Amino acid sequence: MLNKKLLIRVLAMVVLCLTRNCWATEKPNVLFLICDDLNCDIGIYGHPVVQTPNIDRLAERGVLFRNAHCQYPLCGPSRASFMTGMYPDQTLVRRNARYLREHIPNALTIPQVFRQDDYFAVRIGKVFHYNVPRHIGTSGHDDPYSWNYTINPRGRDKDEEDKIFSLIPNNFGGTLSWLAADGVDEEQTDGIAASEAVSLLRKYSKDGRRFFMTVGLFRPHTPYVAPRKYFDLYPLDRIAVPKVPTQYLNQLPPPAVDSIRRKKDQIDLPESIARQAIQAYYASISFADAQLGRILSELESTGLDETTIVVFTSDHGYHMGEHGHWQKTTLFENATRVPLVIAGPGVSERGKQADGLAEMVDIFPTMVDLAGQQLPRNVSGVSLRPILENVQARVRSSAFTQYANGYSIRTSRYRYTEWGEHASLGAELYDHESDPSELINLIDRPDHEDVQSEMRVQLRARIEESRREPVGIKQIENVEPRRVPQPNP
Repeated sequence: MLNKKLLIRVLAMVVLCLTRNCWATEKPNVLFLICDDLNCDIGIYGHPVVQTPNIDRLAERGVLFRNAHCQYPLCGPSRASFMTGMYPDQTLVRRNARYLREHIPNALTIPQVFRQDDYFAVRIGKVFHYNVPRHIGTSGHDDPYSWNYTINPRGRDKDEEDKIFSLIPNNFGGTLSWLAADGVDEEQTDGIAASEAVSLLRKYSKDGRRFFMTVGLFRPHTPYVAPRKYFDLYPLDRIAVPKVPTQYLNQLPPPAVDSIRRKKDQIDLPESIARQAIQAYYASISFADAQLGRILSELESTGLDETTIVVFTSDHGYHMGEHGHWQKTTLFENATRVPLVIAGPGVSERGKQADGLAEMVDIFPTMVDLAGQQLPRNVSGVSLRPILENVQARVRSSAFTQYANGYSIRTSRYRYTEWGEHASLGAELYDHESDPSELINLIDRPDHEDVQSEMRVQLRARIEESRREPVGIKQIENVEPRRVPQPNP
């Protein structure tokens, strides 16, 4: 009788495994979703206007990190950093248009580690650096050693560049530019990327292939191109343009001023142009969210959501008029802070938000930890798994970011920044309890002397840590620049 009961239980388990492909997914799959130039202007992060129902829905079944920060607020250096789990002074990638292996030829990227364990690694769209929009449809500065299979979507947004408005005519990647496009989502580059991801997820759900899939969307990077219906979500009369206090620049060190005034065509924009730029950025966010929704819906409909770790993030933050600046490349919260949501197997605190500090270099060790992989010795990040199991946990006392000749740390309350070696070019101190917008520089004020001294010690320790030679990694500081062909529109 006992043997008969045991046989029935075994048969039931076999049937369950056959319907859910659990023979092939004893280890979890990974779906890594990356937006380009997306800040935390997202519904679930409390933005009063921007509509992102699909990112919000993902956060409801995972953990949302409220205080996650990039290590370099520029696409190429940031992506090289989080894809290797090393700081920019370790990867030596501190500017765009660099191939990762020109500087660290024997590095192991996240997908490479998973490939070693027989995962099938797929890249759809932008993961490593691309010149946007010039490289859309190509591999850009991709790392081919990271993938088994790659897809370079190219859509209507690329073909219709002549219709795009730009502050600098015919210049779309580095300046404010936008287009309320005709047509449907599926005709756009990111819409094609979503369709490709949906197709592969459907295929893998049937054949049981264990996968590491990275989908890199180009939006909301400039040019802000999205179908017109997304622009209609944000009437111009509902758009608020950030205000900057009079004499604000007088309290900043010269390098900080340079970082927010370097794009001369984007200084003191007319109110009407500023509103249009913000509208277009918001539209691009909602368009990207819709594509993420298509991918996540397929993950759920196939049942793969139960066996797939999902990580959603951006490469850095973004200014939309804050501090009088537009786009990235500053050491203010707007440029360093990134959205980060982790869901799936191993995440027990579902639907909760974590205030503990996190860095993008932590994504690598977290994925590896959740999947039971071996972490390479050179990785500098730390696993966020304790926070995924208890959102009150803390794994860091500060988050570290660098840009040009500046270094900055964000603690739970303060931001402290030094420009030049040992603050030779100036410093900044902000109290987020009283000044979350970082508009009042408290540096050298007598009532903050102790805080300033403590933050100085912490930052310089972090700088030393970020410069530590990574174990077993060959570093090449100076390389001959290689020109990548720039396709015509």
